[in-house]
Amino acid sequence: MRSNALAAVGLALCSALFFTLTYVLNRSLVAGGGHWAWAVILRYLITLPLLAVVLPLQGGLGELPRELRRHPRTWLLWSSVGFVLFGIPLTWAASSGPSWLIAGSFQTTVLAGPLLAPLIYRDERRQLAWRTLAIGALIVAGVFALQWGHAQGQLHASDWLAIGAVVLSAFAYPLGNRKLLLHLEHAQMERGESHINAVQRVFGMTLCSWPLWLLFAVIAWCTIGPPTLREALLAGGVALSSGTIATVMFFRATDMVRREPTALAAVEAMQAAELLFATLLGVLFLDEAWPHGYALFGALAIIVGIALFGWVSGRGAAGNDEAVRALRSDRSA
Repeated sequence: MRSNALAAVGLALCSALFFTLTYVLNRSLVAGGGHWAWAVILRYLITLPLLAVVLPLQGGLGELPRELRRHPRTWLLWSSVGFVLFGIPLTWAASSGPSWLIAGSFQTTVLAGPLLAPLIYRDERRQLAWRTLAIGALIVAGVFALQWGHAQGQLHASDWLAIGAVVLSAFAYPLGNRKLLLHLEHAQMERGESHINAVQRVFGMTLCSWPLWLLFAVIAWCTIGPPTLREALLAGGVALSSGTIATVMFFRATDMVRREPTALAAVEAMQAAELLFATLLGVLFLDEAWPHGYALFGALAIIVGIALFGWVSGRGAAGNDEAVRALRSDRSA
């Protein structure tokens, strides 16, 4: 049992590394003269065929085609919120500062679930978890200190726009994912429709976001020109690392310990490593400066807050398959 928990934590740590590559590769693309629009467009265009390769190993399409035919509007709406409204502002913000700045600011996404719960659910899940919000306040304080330190105490309009873009992205992601999960939950309980597993759901959401990505690709082609080979390779790296490898790893890690409170909490807490990885990779490969002063204090506060949040949410979800699915929804694709 202990070796199983250690393996799950190790897998979650690896998934955090691959999730982190989103920030580092986006930053590398923008810093190297590439356009942020192609970074996000190509990411999702490339993710779909990559997931198609993984899908046969995860049960194939199953009931997904029937589900999409029955509820196309629901899938199109929440896929657009969870992937398009998430991806565009986060990638646009990549030009606002080093990788650790964006990675740290995006950790406000852990607050999105608790804050959105009263608006999403109509059962016992709608209650605000005050202990979680208290931890969230620490994370928000850390994000502010991170941004304040990077701006050397002078946050300009462009800095606030970048913060707003990252926070919008941080809330859009779990909103789209959890609303679609809730739809699937009702479809299964009330109408007896078949279960859609996690990888099938991510594939379906990516597919349903494609119409918008194709439209944006046409607009980008006509306004800024076709993507370069470098832009395509870096976006493909994000699609492979975050959209495929990290997602499957995290699902596997939560599956391994979903009924073990301590181990599941440790798996959730591993997302705190994203800020560490983003800092280290940015310094090593992008010549970014280490956070210092207020920024360093903020980074430490975020890491502590994420670890505490993961511990609380993981222990609370252990043994509850629906709760585990909700945790996964905030870490997929």
